[in-house]
Amino acid sequence: MYNRFFKRIGDILLSAFGILILILPMALISLIIKIDSPGPVLFKQKRIGVHKTEFNILKFRSMPITVPHDMPTHQFNAADSLSKWQRFMRKTSIDELPQLFNIIAGQMSVIGPRPALWNQYDLIAERDLYGANDVRPGLTGWAQINGRDELPIAVKARLDGEYVERLSFTFDCKCFFGTIRAVLKSDGVIEGGTGAIEDHTQKIN
Repeated sequence: MYNRFFKRIGDILLSAFGILILILPMALISLIIKIDSPGPVLFKQKRIGVHKTEFNILKFRSMPITVPHDMPTHQFNAADSLSKWQRFMRKTSIDELPQLFNIIAGQMSVIGPRPALWNQYDLIAERDLYGANDVRPGLTGWAQINGRDELPIAVKARLDGEYVERLSFTFDCKCFFGTIRAVLKSDGVIEGGTGAIEDHTQKIN
């Protein structure tokens, strides 16, 4: 009952409230992006939604326009090419704020597995093992507060599956407040994306 009805109502109310209180900050962010680097304010990218349907996710552009559009972040050495403002946006996750409109549109949920890129076939296949492709993807989720960019794909998919098994109002609240803590501490943020901590460790060793 919660997943089929009340979760969607909560998504609409929370995202609408978020847009209302953040509309002026988002306008300021848009202005800074235009001043900081050439290119559009918003970044659209094809992602995988519920039941593996495709949709265009919205983000504030936090990469140079020279970066290939559908390249996963773990394949790009972003730390060497980003401006200070772009690094700040990615570290604080404010580049994700436009996804409030994806939530309003029903393409995403506030809490759920983060939507995979259409060409992240390994992650999509791993999530199939756990039924994690059969729920709406989220602005944040269980995996994001348990490692975020540090996680290898297999571990991230397993955590997404755990979210599906434990899906409830109480567990969504746990993920929501855990996300606030993780963002404030910048837990698990490593430029280079999924599994980057393994690559970083190998380079050191």
